[in-house]
Amino acid sequence: MDTEAQHTERDLSPDADTRTEERPRFALSWRTSGLIGLICAVALLLVSQFVVQPFQIPSGSMQPTLQVGDRLLVNKLAYRFGAQPARGDVIVFDGTGSFVRDVPEENPVTGLLRGAAAALGLAEPADTDFVKRVVGVGGDRVTCCDKEGRIEVNGAPVDETPYLYPGNPPSQVPFDIVVPPGTLWVMGDHRSQSRDSRDHLGSPGGGMVPVDKVIGRADWIGWPASRWSGISPTDAFDSVPRAPHASATGGGHG
Repeated sequence: MDTEAQHTERDLSPDADTRTEERPRFALSWRTSGLIGLICAVALLLVSQFVVQPFQIPSGSMQPTLQVGDRLLVNKLAYRFGAQPARGDVIVFDGTGSFVRDVPEENPVTGLLRGAAAALGLAEPADTDFVKRVVGVGGDRVTCCDKEGRIEVNGAPVDETPYLYPGNPPSQVPFDIVVPPGTLWVMGDHRSQSRDSRDHLGSPGGGMVPVDKVIGRADWIGWPASRWSGISPTDAFDSVPRAPHASATGGGHG
């Protein structure tokens, strides 16, 4: 009887106990890892939605300031508390209704996945998202060009040399427009390669971008590592006087 009892106890050896307990601990580890990964992904998406959103540059329209493949960090709080886009700001905006009239239909699941990847900077942005520089705000009169080939804002010539693509004139398309209150006139830094407000002069809205379509201000280049830097503000518009046609609903000034 004693021998049999001892044999039974030997079956419940420490090794057997260890093997039995290891299984739930291993499974719990995977569940915990998955939960942590999900929480991190949700946190990143929330930050991207409300605070800072990565934005991948798909074209050369903003060279030399931005290069193809740069990952911007877009400050989505820049204009959330009463501040308005200012002349010289580099902004990301939704061009639906201004630069894009017909939004292409997309499979909902594919669109959701692509949107999530774009929000994390892992894919190119939607075809309706653009990055340009603000040249005129609500009430401004923007003309091209003076005798020296410079754009004028409210009668003051603007020296855009520091950010224009070398060899590009400020514009080869003449224009004389007044920016309606609550909208922006925007242009790319690589003027010969940029489809911007000039290309939509004859469209409804006249190429103006509504301020409420601005996603945020491009403040930093986060990737590649060799290009880590802030996007420096420009003083090109410092001598521009207050917009003569500005109203309470117009944009701010630089």
